[in-house]
Amino acid sequence: METTLDTQRHPCFNVAVKGECGRVHLPVAPKCNILCNYCNRKFDCVNESRPGVTSAVLTPRQAVAYMEQVLAKEPRITVAGIAGPGDPFANPRETMETIRLVRENFPQMLLCLATNGLGILPYVKELAALGVTHVTITVNAVDPEIGKKIYSWARDGKVVLRGLAAAELLLQRQLDAIVALKSLGITVKVNTIVIPGVNDGHVADVARAMAALKVDMCNCMPVYPNADTPFAEIPEPAPALMAELRQEAEKFLPQMRHCTRCRADAVGLLDADRSDEFHGCLSACSRRVPGAPDKPYVAVATKEGMLVNLHLGEAPSFQIWENNGQGFRLVEERPAPEAGGGSQRWWDLAETLKDCRAVLVSTLGETPKAVLEDCGIQPLEITGFIDLGLRAVYLGESVEFMKSRSQGLAKSCPGSGRGCDA
Repeated sequence: METTLDTQRHPCFNVAVKGECGRVHLPVAPKCNILCNYCNRKFDCVNESRPGVTSAVLTPRQAVAYMEQVLAKEPRITVAGIAGPGDPFANPRETMETIRLVRENFPQMLLCLATNGLGILPYVKELAALGVTHVTITVNAVDPEIGKKIYSWARDGKVVLRGLAAAELLLQRQLDAIVALKSLGITVKVNTIVIPGVNDGHVADVARAMAALKVDMCNCMPVYPNADTPFAEIPEPAPALMAELRQEAEKFLPQMRHCTRCRADAVGLLDADRSDEFHGCLSACSRRVPGAPDKPYVAVATKEGMLVNLHLGEAPSFQIWENNGQGFRLVEERPAPEAGGGSQRWWDLAETLKDCRAVLVSTLGETPKAVLEDCGIQPLEITGFIDLGLRAVYLGESVEFMKSRSQGLAKSCPGSGRGCDA
């Protein structure tokens, strides 16, 4: 992709512009394909400032709407990045669609990704074609014997690897990805999380290996102790140790010393983050459905008309509700498409619910979720009183206390259209 983008206007890669150029992270990637022993996958932590944390998760189209509002209030934004809260390439559909939409709607915006590197390789050429200029890969070890202490598991497709096998696979994928990215002229930064007693004596080895691959920059980051993780009791390395390690690594690669350990929904200048200020905007956009004025209704999967308590594929019909300004009113009941027919069933359902901005279900699979979202219908996986779910959609109230206990099961459900696996 031919581009005239000024790649020097990325504040993470060029400290000289950090006071005049800002970034916005678009949290469209909630799933992850590895589990690091320092990571806690609870990412809805408004008061925490660290990688992997966000106040809301956006769909690609919601991300564009959010971008529009951010740029209206903070025109100094020069970079749009995707940094989780999981990994961009554990969520490749959402990631690539977001990148395409941002490039289409904001052609002068720099595009940036932060990933563990496990799943990026198949998308490298497409990323370059879309004008992605900067990629960060977290490489914590170049010795799998050390890596196996850092990672609990790695998921490659449907195969879960653990121990040494996981560390070996991750490292090889990272090395291959870096080579491919550099061959296409993409600027690459490597983040290394410094974990005392685990890899702090290995940081210079990582920097040396990355320099051999023509990586552009290294960012040594102190581990952030997270509760309920295997590394919860490992203390954050002291500033003196971090300074020493950066000095050693700098013998091989330029060092980033101005990192602020950004959240997955960070926005603003590095030294003047406005995530708190934009929290309400982000949350509102996460509930927004494109064309909402033309989608006045909410569909509900319910057994008895009082509770949200049916799996999407098990619902024989959907109640259709509206907010008429004086309260919520049941408009009608619509039959669901017949089971079977594969993914066509979900396209038929999207047509049935085309005037609905959201559908409330106890659980659903990835395929119907993707189809409904593509058609501008936001699925909400919750359990409890219908009225509370409607208040969440129409009035923006929290649904955290209504989140379905079965959501973890739904994530493994492909949604083939046959019924129970919807």
